[in-house]
Amino acid sequence: MAATVDDFAVDEELEHTLRNVLDKPSLKWIFVGGKGGVGKTTCSSSLAVQLARVRPSVLIISTDPAHNLSDAFNQKFTKHPSLVTGFSNLYAMEIDPTVELDDTAEESAAAAAFGAEGSSLLQELTSAIPGIDEAMSFAEVMKQVQSMQFSVIVFDTAPTGHTLRLLSFPSTLDKGLGRLLQLKNQFLGAFQQLTAMLGPGFSDTQEQLGNKLEQTKRIIEQVNTQFTDPALTTFVCVCIPEFLSLYETERLIQELVKFRIDVDNIIVNQVLFPLPGAGCQLCSARSTMQQKYLDQISDLYAADFHVVRLPLLQQEVRGPEALQSFSKMLIEPYEPPK
Repeated sequence: MAATVDDFAVDEELEHTLRNVLDKPSLKWIFVGGKGGVGKTTCSSSLAVQLARVRPSVLIISTDPAHNLSDAFNQKFTKHPSLVTGFSNLYAMEIDPTVELDDTAEESAAAAAFGAEGSSLLQELTSAIPGIDEAMSFAEVMKQVQSMQFSVIVFDTAPTGHTLRLLSFPSTLDKGLGRLLQLKNQFLGAFQQLTAMLGPGFSDTQEQLGNKLEQTKRIIEQVNTQFTDPALTTFVCVCIPEFLSLYETERLIQELVKFRIDVDNIIVNQVLFPLPGAGCQLCSARSTMQQKYLDQISDLYAADFHVVRLPLLQQEVRGPEALQSFSKMLIEPYEPPK
């Protein structure tokens, strides 16, 4: 069917807001990421605040080892979901999904299920496959998160490189667990001989280990399927109008496409709108520099992405009230003073 003038009007209206994210009730996972120092935490927190207006329950998780959620909301958060002050349906937690496996073993279901022998054997096996130790920790985190009954989960991610590694974990773990299960089957005879030598206790540990690997593989396959489903998962890129940030945003988008993760939205943060007649030479120079990159962002992405411009403010955005005020600019385009 041919596009009408009204169709183009709707696209133009949505292009500069994140309303499309709020209007998609099927979304379960929303990642917010970009280069360090561009305001990812402020933007992800603001998005979570807006989602809390239209969803029954929202969880925002910081996966950046240098956590900033507590600073953004002016409230201390831990690795367990805490209700955000001033809200009845918005929760926050701070985790590090890249903690080494043996650091989380005492709290993991694996250690409880395997005992000392099984836990040690699991660590020995996983250490043989590069990257799978972090991925196993990520699997434990995802299993914990999936058991929570939240209608949508927002990830405030670490800078780009860490985020891309995080998003590669499901694929890494899927391949790694497949290899571990293959090795288990290859050495089944050896395990049976060990069982005869060491007694039935070792047999129980072996069976528990196999069941745990199979269970974890199923969870990761499910996560992988959900992450690559645009109805369930999307990624919001955050950048500022400067060369390095724009370059890294393009690299991030290309990698997300490789991972088959939906990305339709870009937030351009810290845009300088000089006050008319202010006479600030520095402001004018910075604004001119930014405009060059804003034009490039428009040329590259305006046709396919919802590009949201957020202003550089005179004060920090901290606390629930400040975030609620700032978040309104995600759904209504900012209009600078005339």
